[in-house]
Amino acid sequence: MLFRQLEYFVALARERHFAKAARACYVSQPALSEAIRKLEADLGVPLVRRGRQFDGLTPEGDRLVLWARRILADRDALEQEVTALRTGLTGELRIGVIPAASTTLALLTDPFCTEHPLVRIAVETGLRSASIVDRIRRFELDAGLVYADGIDTEGCTVTPLYEERHVLVAGTELLAGHTGPLTWADALALPMCLLNRGMRGRQLIDQALATRGLVATPQVESDSVVTLLAHASTGRWACIVPQTWLHTVRRPEGVRALPLDDPPVIAHIALVTAATEPGSVLSRALVATARATPIAEVLNASAPDPGAW
Repeated sequence: MLFRQLEYFVALARERHFAKAARACYVSQPALSEAIRKLEADLGVPLVRRGRQFDGLTPEGDRLVLWARRILADRDALEQEVTALRTGLTGELRIGVIPAASTTLALLTDPFCTEHPLVRIAVETGLRSASIVDRIRRFELDAGLVYADGIDTEGCTVTPLYEERHVLVAGTELLAGHTGPLTWADALALPMCLLNRGMRGRQLIDQALATRGLVATPQVESDSVVTLLAHASTGRWACIVPQTWLHTVRRPEGVRALPLDDPPVIAHIALVTAATEPGSVLSRALVATARATPIAEVLNASAPDPGAW
């Protein structure tokens, strides 16, 4: 059994198409097919259901592809460890990020890259917390910034980063007469655009509303905080976004932000990595940076007053 055979097998499981898997591995389709057949012969079990095209993995293949991913991840971790002993950390660190944390990620990656300038960072945004954790378990991501509450993180190392609060952003005319924190009833009296149902940020809002017997019926829904802020900048809409976005986004003309109370929407953002030992040296280094960097203090010190934003 060769690492190359495992790489081809994992690529086929991911692409679910022989030709696409071959292109991803920079080999011909016959070479990929033959390598997988040899892997099946070495293991003594069928891994792939074959017809005129790829028909999926066999039950044995579904179980063994997890081992293949783990073996390849351990090989990569070994190579990174050896390289780090010689020249310092190198390689690629793959990070998945929920939309709410996309503007705060730089507070972690900037000091990390300063300390480890040879490491490349590959970031995927717009992912959901459960998906990030699942892909970390499958060794498709090295780390993730997720909502720490309400997800299964078994088999993962969770490093708390900061507390997130939501605020309402709207045109000044819509907020005329409001100078302090808004109640949820006041917020729902405005024309709303919110995150899609099912996204964790929206679930937090719906849960806060439910405590007051209220339900949101926005005319516009999106999976992008940027899209929500763009609608609010027209002056015709109100949206609810994490206050950490005010740390990065310049205030559009004619737009204000006010805190939401009764009750406030609070969530906890954390760094998640695989808990395997010894694990990836890059992931361990990222966790060390997270623990040494006072991200919560930086955000609290630089957060603008919502009323003045």
